[in-house]
Amino acid sequence: MKKKKSKQDNIRKIAEKKQKHPAQHQRSQPGKTEPMVPHPEDKMRFYTGSGKLKNKVALITGGDSGIGRAVAIGMAKEGADIAIVYLSETKDAKETKMHIESAGRKALLIKGDVGKESFCKKAVEEVNKNFGRLDILVNNAGEQHPQESILNISEKQLRRTFQTNIFSLFFMAKAALPYLKEGSVIINTASVTAYHGSYHLLDYSATKGAVVAFTRSLSQALADKKIRVNAVAPGPVWTPLIPSSFKASKVKEFGSDVPLGRVGQPDEIAPAFIFLAAEEASYITGQTIHVNGGEIVNG
Repeated sequence: MKKKKSKQDNIRKIAEKKQKHPAQHQRSQPGKTEPMVPHPEDKMRFYTGSGKLKNKVALITGGDSGIGRAVAIGMAKEGADIAIVYLSETKDAKETKMHIESAGRKALLIKGDVGKESFCKKAVEEVNKNFGRLDILVNNAGEQHPQESILNISEKQLRRTFQTNIFSLFFMAKAALPYLKEGSVIINTASVTAYHGSYHLLDYSATKGAVVAFTRSLSQALADKKIRVNAVAPGPVWTPLIPSSFKASKVKEFGSDVPLGRVGQPDEIAPAFIFLAAEEASYITGQTIHVNGGEIVNG
């Protein structure tokens, strides 16, 4: 008698057919695009814009690669000039700059640590100095450090994760607010882990839950100024952060357990950011869009 296949077996079978990346690991975060096999698809290079963000200025943290790069390219294709904040990966940042300029828009690269308030303030001031305005703030920079137990999470790791993933949102929003006006937008990168949790990303998941609460609260605080605040909560996405965070064996299976059976690509996440930044989303604030491969989180 044949054993009936479970739903999980079917998901795994789909994953084996669709999964494209082999086991791999990078030693330092936030990770580089070049060593990834394969590279993220980056189809936003071929995206055709329709002027949704014409003459706007966007500041994107973590914009050198992954989701940030895809958002930067997509928003440039929609007519926005782009400022990118990145931590250390200058080669990736320069490649993103090239794609932005190829779309006919201006690009500004700003290197530094978003976990420091003084840097965030200087970054926003530099954007205003170069472009004369700021319309869209995308808080996308993040880091994660998997641990098998809460006992392994040091105070140093805990502080660092919160500084990058949630403190930076406060710092950037505070710095940007004097330059934002009616119709401006703030978009934060949350995560599916904020909703279903993750035992090996305990501190990371906690910060992403804070991002959701921050988004909801700030949207109320800025509603009277007609400044919208929303979030996007991705599921597993193939970015440099993945091979620089997890063991090679984990990377090989990454994303295989979602209903669509595969990891997402940055260019599949970016359209949600573009939508939230555009006038089409003018009646949406305090919300989170889930782009996660089919996981139902009811959040």
